[in-house]
Amino acid sequence: MPPLQVVWFKRDLRVFDHAPLYEASQRGWVLPLYIVEPELWRQPDASNRQWRFIRECLLELDRALGERAGRASGLIVRVGDAVETLEAIHQAHGIGALWAHMEIGNNWTFQRDKAVRRWARARGVPFYELPQDGVIRGLSSRTGWREHWEAAMSQPLVPAPTHLRIPPLRSDALPVSVGDDDCPYAQRGGRTRGLALLRSFLGHRVRRYARGLSSPLTAPSACSRLSPYRAYGVLSLREVVQATRRRIEQVGDDPKQAGLLRALQAFESRLGWRSHFMQRLESLPSIEFEPMHPALAHERTEIDPALFDAWAHGRTGYPFVDACMRMLHATGWINFRMRAMLTAFACYHLWQPWRAVGLHLARLFVDYEPGIHWSQIQMQSGSTGISAFRIYNVVKQSYDQDPTGVFIRRWVPELRRVPAAWIHEPYRMPLEMQRAYGCIIGVDYPAPIVAHEAAARAAREKLRRAYSTPEAKAISEQILQRHSRRSQREPRPRPTPQFQLELFEQ
Repeated sequence: MPPLQVVWFKRDLRVFDHAPLYEASQRGWVLPLYIVEPELWRQPDASNRQWRFIRECLLELDRALGERAGRASGLIVRVGDAVETLEAIHQAHGIGALWAHMEIGNNWTFQRDKAVRRWARARGVPFYELPQDGVIRGLSSRTGWREHWEAAMSQPLVPAPTHLRIPPLRSDALPVSVGDDDCPYAQRGGRTRGLALLRSFLGHRVRRYARGLSSPLTAPSACSRLSPYRAYGVLSLREVVQATRRRIEQVGDDPKQAGLLRALQAFESRLGWRSHFMQRLESLPSIEFEPMHPALAHERTEIDPALFDAWAHGRTGYPFVDACMRMLHATGWINFRMRAMLTAFACYHLWQPWRAVGLHLARLFVDYEPGIHWSQIQMQSGSTGISAFRIYNVVKQSYDQDPTGVFIRRWVPELRRVPAAWIHEPYRMPLEMQRAYGCIIGVDYPAPIVAHEAAARAAREKLRRAYSTPEAKAISEQILQRHSRRSQREPRPRPTPQFQLELFEQ
């Protein structure tokens, strides 16, 4: 057997439109490899709910690879350190080349990839890391980035190999779990489910996209729900973009379909914005750990355990905030306006550290995508110096997004008997009404942990002081020139205030 072409799967769990797999298949024996890295799953942004989704994707990938090799399974799984795993395979069988997609992950995976590159150079093993999602490694200027992204999305989709020669090597069992995180209503993994969602969204659900994506009552069906399938590469971004464009062509200029056309175009724009933020993390990896703007670097440095715990577990005394957090715990997903509200409430009203807030939310999101996540955490916490300070009035959001309290009662059962007139602000109920509705504030359901209006005013004043100095303004201008989408020709939707709150909902 000649040296193996090793295809290392990471956040690209598919056989279709997978250039590394296709290229390797043209060169000889292929070893499709997935490494379960225990150290990765000990990172503070990792969780068992993410692993369960990935595991289901891997099981389907295993079958797809096996079909192309004429056997039941085709994926070779190894548990351990990546460098040690590759060294063992190289010593036992010889690696002719290592193929992978360039991964835009967290700092841990970036350092891991650097270690693998060092190992490959030392062993004389060619390591081909092919780009995806239109992201450029080593980018020095964003000039022309939009054109590059468009060219990448317009390239023909890479066909899945029709036949693979996979050696009969041992494969470790996939762990059932990597922790005790419970997420009973999480989306299920696998390409089959991802494709079904793509078809249903472009076929009919997209009609409700614009009207339904803001409220957690309607967003679960109005949004595409493709985000976890994109986060782990079960669907390629290019195939989703091209499928969306085909649907746009079908709709055409029919005036009767104008609303549908606008919804499809808005969704297509958001796919471009996804790559924009992943490029930001690639170009500025420090945003995972450090604020983009130093104005608040010495503020919000200490966690208040009582406040943070109340927010993290949905016990703030603000029913809509708590309902959103509890839904996130149970499902691993919530629409982006609510993600932004949860972040803003923790970082502004409670004045908690943005990174601690970001880590807690990262663990809860089944669709955790570091490139989008850390940019948005910084934006929604007022840490960039170039983004609007969106300090949500959480009570107004409650009235606007859940007027009759259906969503609140679903996720905060302590309030199930409270009528709509009091559901948004139960702490205002007279004591006799609290008794009548079976919900004593401070006993059955918490009293508000902060006065939200006063907390918002205090946060605005702190932000004003931090960012109004000449030094702070000069730094903001530098950041704007380097990273702002306004200074670059990039995919952009209509510049409505609502747009910035919807990026996660791909």
